[in-house]
Formats: sequence, structure tokens, C-alpha cells
Amino acid sequence: MKGSAKNPITRLINAVRYSVYGLITSWKDEQAFRQEVVAGIVLFPLAAVIPVDLSLRMILLVSMFLVLIVELLNSAAEALTDLITEEFHELAKKAKDCASAAVFVALICCVLMWIIVLYTWYTDVNGDIF
Repeated sequence: MKGSAKNPITRLINAVRYSVYGLITSWKDEQAFRQEVVAGIVLFPLAAVIPVDLSLRMILLVSMFLVLIVELLNSAAEALTDLITEEFHELAKKAKDCASAAVFVALICCVLMWIIVLYTWYTDVNGDIF
């Protein structure tokens, strides 16, 4: 092992560099990631101005980041699957489908959190709507 590889500062710098490269690559190559980032750019300021408790605001922000995290993992799973085989294989299809389903579940979670928080805010302002 190289001497500089043991240096914690060098390891940290390398880790940050690899992470930034992963974000750049995902932005360039993954349309779904770009769409989710754009949605986050729109929703993030909205989450900042909705007059709700900090805990509800954090739920909104974490749910948005969860979608991005799972999308990155989905992209990684797809890339690894394609590296192993480009031929159709039932297990490769299963891996890709499960990774895609994880993104779908994260998106549903995010949408539900937004609906619940917005409903809570609306009913606090306007009274019970039912």
C-alpha cells in the first residue's frame, strides 16, 4: 500500500473527488437523476418557505434526498449488471427491476410526505377541510 493512501487527509480528498465524479457522471448519463435534481431545486425552496415546524420541514428535505440516494444506487446496480452481461438473463432483469422498484418506493414515500405536510399546513391555516 502506498504511503499516501494511509494518510487520512488524502483518503478524504480522494473520497470527495470520487463522489463528485459520481454525481457529475450521473448528471450527464442519467435522465431520471437530472429530473429528480430539477424537482429538488424547485421543491427545496418551497420546503424552506412553508410555515411548518422544523421537524416537518426536515421530513420534506430528507424525503427528497432519499429519492436521489436511491436513484444513484439504482444507476450503480444497472451499470454493474450491464458490466457483467449485456445478454438477457433473468437474474440481471430481476436486479434491474428491483433497483428500479426501490426508486419507485422512494418516490412514493416522498410524494406521500409532501401530501401529508401540505395537508397539515393547510388544515392548520384553514381549519379541518372534512
